[in-house]
Order: sequence, then C-alpha cells, then structure tokens
Amino acid sequence: MHNQSETLIRPSRRAFLQNGVLVLTSGAMTASLLAEEKSKTLRIGLVTDLHYADKPPAGSRHYRETPDKLAEAAERFSKEPPEFLVELGDFIDAADSVTTELGYLKRINRDFATICKQRHYVLGNHCVHTLLKPEFLDAVSRKQSYYSFDSGGFHFVVLDSCFRSDGKPYGRRNFQWTDPNIPADEVDWLKSDLKTTSKPTVVFAHQRLDVANSYGVKNAADVRRVLQASGKVLAVFQGHSHRNDHKEIAGIHYCTLVAMVEGTRIESNGYSMMTLADDGTIHVSGFRKQSDYTWKR
Repeated sequence: MHNQSETLIRPSRRAFLQNGVLVLTSGAMTASLLAEEKSKTLRIGLVTDLHYADKPPAGSRHYRETPDKLAEAAERFSKEPPEFLVELGDFIDAADSVTTELGYLKRINRDFATICKQRHYVLGNHCVHTLLKPEFLDAVSRKQSYYSFDSGGFHFVVLDSCFRSDGKPYGRRNFQWTDPNIPADEVDWLKSDLKTTSKPTVVFAHQRLDVANSYGVKNAADVRRVLQASGKVLAVFQGHSHRNDHKEIAGIHYCTLVAMVEGTRIESNGYSMMTLADDGTIHVSGFRKQSDYTWKR
C-alpha cells in the first residue's frame, strides 16, 4: 500500500543516444524526460461507499467521519491531480425523509466537488433509499444514471444496477437491496456502446458483476457475456460489499474496492488512484485499507 512518503527526484546525470551521439543530460532535463514519460498515463481517483449521513455509528459504519476521510483523500489527490474522479456508489446513507437525504447529499457533494472538476457518480442502493434517481442526479448536476465517455485514449462506461427484477427503478424504499438488476434496455445500450468504440474500455459499477451472492447483480452473467464478447473491456471497478476483492474472469479484471465508511478514525480510511498506461497496463495505488494491484494487458 502507498502509505510511505513520496520519492524525491534528485538531480542526476543521464546518458542517451541522439543521432548516434552520446549525450549527457542534466538533472533538469532528466526530470523533464520523466515528466514526459509520466504524461503517457491517465490518472483516475476512485472512492466508494462513503455512506455519509449525520447520524450515530451503526456497527462498523461511522457515517459522520466520512468528511474527514474524504478530506485526506483530497489532500492525496492534490499531489498528483487525477484527470477525473469517480465515486462507485452509496455516496450517502439512508434517511427517513427526502429533505434529510438531500441534505446528506448536498453536504458531502460540497466537499467532493472541490477535489476535481471532472467527476462521475455511480448510483448505489443507498443513494436512492428515499430519493428518486432524478432527485439524486439533479443534486449532483448529472443527467443520466448510465452513460459512456472517452478520456486519454480509453473508453469508460458507467452502469446503473439499481433496478428491480421487474425493471422498476429503485426509489422511495420500493426495493430490496438483494435484488439489483441491469434491465434489458440498458444491456442493449451496453452492447451498442461497446460496438461503436475502438478504444480499450474500463467499466464502473456499484453492485458486483463477478459474484452470484446477495452482493451480485442478478443478471451479472449476461452482462459479463456482453463485456467479454466485445474484446475491449480491460477491467470493472465496483463497490457494494465494502471489502477488497479481485477476480479475473475471461481476461477481464473485476476489482472490488474497500468502503470509506468502514471503521473509525482516519487509519480506517480507504481510497485509490488508478493509472492507465498506453499499453493497457492498469495500476491501482491503494491508500490506508485499500489494496494495490497491477495488471498488464
């Protein structure tokens, strides 16, 4: 894990061939070369399961400590700013009224929005416990719950699994959290979207696509077949089960990230910076409770 202090770039001399001539570079030029090499990677900040709420702890979930934990992540991200930031669902916890739940959302999004201009929000079941999806999306200035976008030579997909088995969207306490589904029209959209891109792709989800238990999307196997058939998907990043986990299925990495809300005090925090290299190598730098990973294409 990346709890150690940053490595300093010290002045040095470096030799390389240019038009057949051996050239010695100064420390400044070496730093420039390193910066150029670093620019070939795309940095993405990842957090999940913040469950922010202004209420007492319940079990291992310490809702009121989330802002301090997010502040630590913001400080870390400021040192190497990501191109964009993604929260993988359960941004807030449940409330008894729409007004209270919107209050939770506005409070934590105020802090989240200061970290990075480009942000993406994956819907989690707790995000729409009392709210409706349009209410959540309006509060974070987003129009759609599932969509795709391109950045730095890669294609990204945000999925919404907050639908019941009958296709009804979650909202106003009308669902069981163990019944997440990606409806047929979203699966059709996903097929079409993956066909129209030529870029290597990363998917963001909340409920898990790699398990068949209570934390998994009910039609996860169908969704995985779509991802696999495209031949373009490198990895899926997801939350929901609050713990580190990783599975590789048919060449696709399914990475479950640790929840920020779990545990008291700052040492129980968890967040990560994911980097994508031009050759498709993915590196996850985990902080605090979050694990590290490196996968080569």
